[in-house]
Amino acid sequence: MVSAVLNKDKQNGKSQGLARFAGSGIAGFCELTLFHPVDTIAKRLMNSKEDLTRQNYRQILFQKAANDGPLQKYSSLFGGFGYGALYKVTQRIYKFGGQPVLNDFLTRTVFSSSDGTTSKTTKFWSNAISGALMGACEVVLLPFDVMKIKSQTNPEIRKLGLSGLVKQDGFASLYAGASYTAARNVCGSFMLFGVNSYVKAAFAEDNGNKKPSLLHLTISSTAGSVSSILISCPLDVVKTRIQSGSHSGLSGSTIIRNIYNQEGFGGFFKGAVPKVAVVGPKLIFSFTLAQYLIHLFSQ
Repeated sequence: MVSAVLNKDKQNGKSQGLARFAGSGIAGFCELTLFHPVDTIAKRLMNSKEDLTRQNYRQILFQKAANDGPLQKYSSLFGGFGYGALYKVTQRIYKFGGQPVLNDFLTRTVFSSSDGTTSKTTKFWSNAISGALMGACEVVLLPFDVMKIKSQTNPEIRKLGLSGLVKQDGFASLYAGASYTAARNVCGSFMLFGVNSYVKAAFAEDNGNKKPSLLHLTISSTAGSVSSILISCPLDVVKTRIQSGSHSGLSGSTIIRNIYNQEGFGGFFKGAVPKVAVVGPKLIFSFTLAQYLIHLFSQ
């Protein structure tokens, strides 16, 4: 009898792990396919030291295809798509599939209660801390992100490729901005998972602790995503400029000082509007889809 129960629990664990792996992976691929051009626009805006005007916006957004036709302009926004696929799908599987595992562990150990129930506040802290820890370790995937950003903001990098860049700048260049990336990920993931969990728990309480609907998941993902983007935007601007290569030789602190002196405090929020208004939906889309598919596959 005991053996049967243990085997059933083991089988359920495998099914849950597979559901998280498949759901987050599909969500990451769908996100990349739909939103990569928009991400490229945001990265090029973040990397530019110029103000966007009617005269220079084509050059900033479309670079060498600035004077080409509409199709060439659109195609130019897919720079770094291959590295984006490696990074985004791996990242989503790691982040959306791995965070629930760590959250379950923290809930059973650190945040366990005598009566077996957890409040909205407890769920917020458990999900937020597990998200922050996952975000900090996410830096191991940085080389894929660096190559994606370099390819998006510097057309010459696409000719070199990964091996050419390593020969030219060294392996350490693939971990440029690692500390700022880790800090950005910690802040962003803390808010993403914490706020999402809090809002989702509120919906569950209002509906008699039933599973949240797709609409509820969308609303909670939106709250978490917007909070995540806004709190991490200043660090994201610094990270993007370090990784793009166009500010080579400058330390993160120098870039921060230059942004403040030359562009003002608003310079730290360059790209915030397109990220919240346009790039934000890709995070909302993938986070909602991942949660929905994980729940669906778990059944």
